[in-house]
Amino acid sequence: MLGALVWGLLRLSGKHRMPCFRLGRRYQTLLVGLLATVMVWATLPQVAQASLHTYRERPGQVTYRSRQSLRDYADRAWQAIAFKRLQGEALQGIYLRLVGFPGAVRVDRQQPIVLLAPTGQQWQLAWEVDPQTQALPDSVGQYDLQPFLADLNHALPLEMQIPLDGMPVADVRIAPFIVAEWLQIKTTNDSPSPVVPTLGK
Repeated sequence: MLGALVWGLLRLSGKHRMPCFRLGRRYQTLLVGLLATVMVWATLPQVAQASLHTYRERPGQVTYRSRQSLRDYADRAWQAIAFKRLQGEALQGIYLRLVGFPGAVRVDRQQPIVLLAPTGQQWQLAWEVDPQTQALPDSVGQYDLQPFLADLNHALPLEMQIPLDGMPVADVRIAPFIVAEWLQIKTTNDSPSPVVPTLGK
C-alpha cells in the first residue's frame, strides 16, 4: 500500500513538475522498487539472537548460561537466567534464576514455580541455590531446572507461574526459542571463554 502511494506521488510529480520530485522515469522505478524491498524485509519475522554464553570462572570451573529479558502479564520486567556449572567433570547442577525488579516484587521461596505446556503437561520447579551463591535478594528466585530438562526432548511454548510474597502469582510467557536455549545448556560441554567473575556472588 505504501509503495502504491509513493508511486502515485511520483506520477503526480511527473505531470505537474513539482521541483522536489523531478526524477527521471528510470529513477522513479528504481526508487519504488527499493521502497518495496525495504517494506517486505521489514515485515519478515526477526530471528531471535542466541544468548548462550560460556564462562571459565576459575581453573576447572565452567558455567554455561542463557539470559533472556521477559515481562509478566502485569508488565513487570524479569530476567530469566538458566545456567549449568561444572567443576571439572562433575555437574554441580542446572538452575533457573528469575530476577525481578527490586522493591517491585518479593519471590515466595516456600513455593515452587509452575511451568505449563499447551500439551497439558505441568512441571513444578523447587527452590534450590547453587553452591557458589551465598544469598539472593528478595526479588530473585532460583530453582532446580534439571528435572524439567530431563523430561523434555523438544522446545515448546510455556506459561510460567512465579509465586510472590503478598501479591498474586506472576504469569510469564516463555517462547520456544528460550526453551531451546535451556535444552542446549543441558547438552553443551565445551567452548573456551575468558575467565570472568562468578555468577551471582
